[in-house]
Amino acid sequence: MIQLFPFEPATGTGVTAPIDDVDAAVAAEHRPSDGSRPWVLSNMIASADGGTAVDGLSGGLGGPGDKAMFRALRGVADAILVGAATVREEGYRPPRQPPATRERRASEGRRPDPRVVVVTGSLGLDPDLELFSDETNRPVIATVAGAPADRRAALEPVAEVVDVDGRDGGVDLGRVLRLLGERGVRTVLSEGGPSLNGQLVADGLIDEWNLTLSPHLLGGPSRRAAIGPVDGGPPPAMRLGRIWTDDDYLFCRWVRLDPDDA
Repeated sequence: MIQLFPFEPATGTGVTAPIDDVDAAVAAEHRPSDGSRPWVLSNMIASADGGTAVDGLSGGLGGPGDKAMFRALRGVADAILVGAATVREEGYRPPRQPPATRERRASEGRRPDPRVVVVTGSLGLDPDLELFSDETNRPVIATVAGAPADRRAALEPVAEVVDVDGRDGGVDLGRVLRLLGERGVRTVLSEGGPSLNGQLVADGLIDEWNLTLSPHLLGGPSRRAAIGPVDGGPPPAMRLGRIWTDDDYLFCRWVRLDPDDA
C-alpha cells in the first residue's frame, strides 16, 4: 500500500510514502465525537464508472488491498451498521478481529469485536442465518413497532430487537445512533447497502466516507454507493483526508468539513 495524498516524499527519493501497517495507520486516523452520537464512517467499493456490485455482490470488485482496508476499518468500529438486504446478499457472519486488533481494542477499553446492527422495518431476516450463530455477540436489529409480530418472535431468541420508529414510519437512524452512543459506542461503521447509505447522507449523519475505487468498468444497472432521498439543501461538504493505492486500486477517505471552515 502506497500513500499518494497527502504527499510525503521519502528523503532523497521523491517517491510517495509506503504504508507498512494498514491496520495501525487506519486506527491512528482522527475520529472525534461531539458526545451526542458516535462518529459514523462508511466503507464501500465501486468500479471506476461508479458501479457497486457484480452479479449483485460487491466481492467481484475487490482485491487483496480492499480486503486489508475492510479489515482495518472494521478494526476501528464499535458497531457495524448494515441493511437487511446486504446481510442476506453478502452472507454476513459474526465479525472476528485478528488477535493483534483484539489486544489493541482491549487496551482502549473497547469490546474485542464490533457488534452488528441490522436496520430493517420488515424484519425480513432468517433466524438461521450465520450472523446469528454467536451467542456471545448477538446482533442488534433496529426496527419499528409495527413490524410483523411472527418475525419478531422468531428473531428475539437470536438477536436484540429494538424499536426506533421515525416520523415517516421507517427506522429513525438518528435515534439508532443516539441509542448506541448511550451504550458507549464511539464509532459506527456503515457497510451499506446503497439505500442505507443514502438515508445516512440525507439525514446528515455521515462523518467519514471511505470509498475504494476498483480498476474495473461495469456499465449496466449497478447502483451507486448511496441512493435515496434528498433534503433539498446544499450537499454536505467533505474534505479529502487521504488517498492510498495498491495494485491499481485507490483507497480514498473524505471527512465532513466543519461548516465554519466550509
